[in-house]
Amino acid sequence: MSNSRRQRGRTLLTVLVLGLSAVGTWTYLSYFAPSAPPPGVNEVSQTEAQQQSTLVDQEDLRIMQTRATLASALARGGPAAAKARVPHISSSANGQTLVLPQRRDPYRVADLKRLGQEQFQQQSDGSYVLGINVFIGPGAKLVLQSATGPLVIRMRSEPGAFVSIVSFGASIRINGSAQNPVRITSWNAHDRTADTKVSDGRAYLRAVGGELKMSHAVVEHLGFWSGPTGGLALTGSDRPTRNAQLVPVSALPQGSPAPLADPTASKQRVLLPNGLLVPSRGGNDQVEITDGAGRGRVSYRMPQANLVTGDITDTTINGNAYGIFITASDETRITNVSVTGSLVHGVLLHRFARNASIENTTVTGSRGDGFVLSRGTQNVTITGSAAERNGGNGFTISGLPLARGPSASGESLRSFGGSSVTSSAARDNGRYGVEIQGGVKQTVQTTEVIGGEMGIVVSKDATGVRVSGNRLTGQRNQGIALRDGVRSARISGNIIRNTQTAIYLRDSEGTISGNTVESASLHAISLLGAAKGTKITGNTLGGAGRSALDTGRAKGTTTVAQNNTDGWQDTAGFWTMVGRIAKPMNLIWLGVILLIVISALRAVRGDGPRVGRRFVHPFESQRLLEERPARLLMAAARTPAERT
Repeated sequence: MSNSRRQRGRTLLTVLVLGLSAVGTWTYLSYFAPSAPPPGVNEVSQTEAQQQSTLVDQEDLRIMQTRATLASALARGGPAAAKARVPHISSSANGQTLVLPQRRDPYRVADLKRLGQEQFQQQSDGSYVLGINVFIGPGAKLVLQSATGPLVIRMRSEPGAFVSIVSFGASIRINGSAQNPVRITSWNAHDRTADTKVSDGRAYLRAVGGELKMSHAVVEHLGFWSGPTGGLALTGSDRPTRNAQLVPVSALPQGSPAPLADPTASKQRVLLPNGLLVPSRGGNDQVEITDGAGRGRVSYRMPQANLVTGDITDTTINGNAYGIFITASDETRITNVSVTGSLVHGVLLHRFARNASIENTTVTGSRGDGFVLSRGTQNVTITGSAAERNGGNGFTISGLPLARGPSASGESLRSFGGSSVTSSAARDNGRYGVEIQGGVKQTVQTTEVIGGEMGIVVSKDATGVRVSGNRLTGQRNQGIALRDGVRSARISGNIIRNTQTAIYLRDSEGTISGNTVESASLHAISLLGAAKGTKITGNTLGGAGRSALDTGRAKGTTTVAQNNTDGWQDTAGFWTMVGRIAKPMNLIWLGVILLIVISALRAVRGDGPRVGRRFVHPFESQRLLEERPARLLMAAARTPAERT
């Protein structure tokens, strides 16, 4: 082989390897690689991240110290308790805090002005500047409203110092009106403007347990780093406390489970192995445990103060780290709320947020997702709401279990679900319109999805998902996608326009019926991988692309019937047609036919015995001899004279 031929061979091999590498990389990034975080969410230097994380730890420590000091003083009684029962200022290494303990009457703006003194003074423009942390103790109530005009509270937030309003098992009421809203914002006195820098911490508002009710309010530029310090936060706890009520064993339902307790704990202070509530048959807030020896089954009823409840209506939130952050809550309502410009997510319901409703709420321009229902949330309904121009997904719903196997905290392995997005809209978000990860019986219906990389994506072993009556337009890749172990899904009555592949299933199973596809440019419906049990019936498929029904790559028995493909124009190229025809069995039969044809051609060309241009028997000569044996023998017996 010459050097030039060797060089050409090496060049072709190099091109082939590079091509296969490019294809492999594209496939991995398209289907298997984890998605990149939304733009801007993680754009924080290591130094800034460490600084903010440290500030969060300091805030947690300050709140715990304030609460512990108050509880200890009340428990001791005497002069210490008497002092603790009146408002006072508590000092610690992490700053001063105005403590508002429980009393009969609620605390109001006038009380803050009197108690805060120079730390809560009215300015010439009528606003107030809050320069001290406020802690509302268990059972207390703080009411912020103004009857004479708009109430504006500017919370100190500048380099090296910021303040917060935190309630613990208390009630915060922020009562504005359409004419006189309550406005709460961070405030940098040096720049005389709201604080938009989060690296050095920022003022925030938080309710721990108890309740927070807010109406006709404007909340701007609050929060940093974590959910609890994210701006407007409602956080509870699902853990029994030492204040839990003991119920006699005789009062427990018969046959109820009794999980093991911490063997080192006494009967009066028993904790579950994972520290989480285990609902019994007696109610959602009742939990049964045993003592260390496995005897004396008792029931603890969790105080209502441990779970937070919220009611936020007719409110505008702008520029928070997290627009609204909610965790360990029950029956929280968010209605007629506008959230814009959040630095992370717009509305985030974190673990153990249950039975919440979100109505007529719009999230616009968040760097992360618009709405997030994270792991541990269940029975949350989102109705008549919109997510527009967010950096990540419009809506994210996760029903994944808290653990996949044994874990240090012994988290439950069960999936969550029962949440829904109904009559809502996701427009021009950076990633997906709606994403469902795992869970049971999650629903997306009568919702409009415009633009985005994909429209509605269901993945990670989700079961019983319903995607129905939605309208999807202009997705860059796929309209509705089911992938990675989805089971018993129902995709019905959707209208999907102007996308490459309208409905896509990969390693999933579901029923696809009654959908309308218009102007798809690749496939109307595409199945890939394990799809056993999938049914595709009664769909109307229109567009122009490789195929209306792409089922050749699916494995397992599928049902395809009564679909209308009259509006589909097949634009498959030569090699696509070859790929459709070149199935294994087709290739085997083609080989058999070619063998027969080649044999016949060889006979015609003279490669085998022939007479003229007709086919002849291969032993024709022998047969002629067999027909004349007597004549030949007689000729052989004649003498030479007789032959002449």
